[in-house]
Amino acid sequence: MRVLQVCAEIFPLLKTGGLADVAGALPAALQAQGADVRVLLPGFAPILAGLADPVEVAQLSPPAAMAASGARLLRGRLPACAADAYVIDAPGYYHRAGGPYADADHQPYADNHLRFALLGWTAAALAQGLDPHWTPEAVHTHDWHAALAPAYLRAAAQARRQRMPGSVYTVHNLAYQGLFDARHFGELGLPGHFFAMHGMEFHGQLNFMKAGLYYADRISTVSPTYAREIQGPEQGCGLDGLLRERALDLSGILNGVDEAVWNPATDRLLTGNYDAAGLDRKAGCKAALQRELGLQAAAGAPIFCVVSRLTEQKGLHLVLQALPALVARGAQFALLGSGDHGLEAAFRAAADDDPDAVAVRLGYDEAFAHRLIAGSDVIMVPSRFEPCGLTQLYGLKYGTLPLVRRVGGLADTVADTRLETLDTDATGFVFDDFSAGGLLQAAHRALALYRRAADWRQVQRRAMSRPCGWDVAAARYLALYRQAAG
Repeated sequence: MRVLQVCAEIFPLLKTGGLADVAGALPAALQAQGADVRVLLPGFAPILAGLADPVEVAQLSPPAAMAASGARLLRGRLPACAADAYVIDAPGYYHRAGGPYADADHQPYADNHLRFALLGWTAAALAQGLDPHWTPEAVHTHDWHAALAPAYLRAAAQARRQRMPGSVYTVHNLAYQGLFDARHFGELGLPGHFFAMHGMEFHGQLNFMKAGLYYADRISTVSPTYAREIQGPEQGCGLDGLLRERALDLSGILNGVDEAVWNPATDRLLTGNYDAAGLDRKAGCKAALQRELGLQAAAGAPIFCVVSRLTEQKGLHLVLQALPALVARGAQFALLGSGDHGLEAAFRAAADDDPDAVAVRLGYDEAFAHRLIAGSDVIMVPSRFEPCGLTQLYGLKYGTLPLVRRVGGLADTVADTRLETLDTDATGFVFDDFSAGGLLQAAHRALALYRRAADWRQVQRRAMSRPCGWDVAAARYLALYRQAAG
């Protein structure tokens, strides 16, 4: 089956979050099951730099308001991602000094509605034969950046009075919807009746994500629990009514782990490799991490780590509140992340106050993330909501037991450790109450288990043996594409 995957970023060329990891791993998993997959990406500088043997497919002629001087579609190969790719070469839109979505001051670009409408429009153009040598049977779009593709496909179907290739829209985080002022609708070149309650209008605004949810043939999100949660008002972010209406078209498919990238037995970014049968070698990663961060060299002190965007959603204020009690119990703490300036300052102050036990590295560092997870004992993901989460999956793979809140994909992937589960399915520590007290209760259970070395190793080995590859997810996506394509 011919599948076009449409997204704004892809690992390892451009990454701001877990979307890139999914976009980088899924094509290879689909290809392993017989699919013919190509990806469509905006021509951000790192993506163009990674495109091998580019050839021009076509000059792009989108609706006038989103036209970019000299915009063209390139086809080539992304060797770093092992993927065939189309890239939109539009320097006026994608060559900027800031990040892919916002400038150096973290302000969203004023023309984001046009920059990403062009992505959706191009996906629909490819589905209608823009490349005469390859036309997809299914178009799989990810998050709000690519959410207009199903709308453009529906508009083309109505105008041509013929069926278009099937569309699948995946929600990675319902909280980020791509909201814009209604005055921009006329710039998109879509039929006027698309700006309506039964369409992409949302409380008087233009909502890209709602367009994807409304017009796609099938919808997926990244865990079964999150698929249920977003149909209720607490997690539905104002779109729960629409999601309930489309419940029969909505699937929850758990993300996987790219084991070519995340595998402690082969990970070249580690100071030493290990596996479930040789967990003693994990101690070397821990000692190296303590040296790198300037933490006290204490093999018996459990290291709790966080690898995360620093936002309220991630529950990191709970970690701050719980941190003194954790350190008082003999634990160490290390964090990698960036985001909210207040959280950054608070974590930096905690590290300054107790550098022997607390270390903080602000920013994004992929190589250090591998070393941090391998060298730690517990990885904390105490989120208010979490569509899937990937860091807890990396923790499981590396024998770094996850401590998570029972929401979304965290609930689907981590089994709580208690006396009654110790010998059956325990793989980490789970709490329910979104509070520092709830987090500390789980942390105290982790500390108690850590003191029982044999039991700790038993849970580590079970966590590391948990299936977490992409093969099951890829099979489910292929089934979804076939349904969408009719």
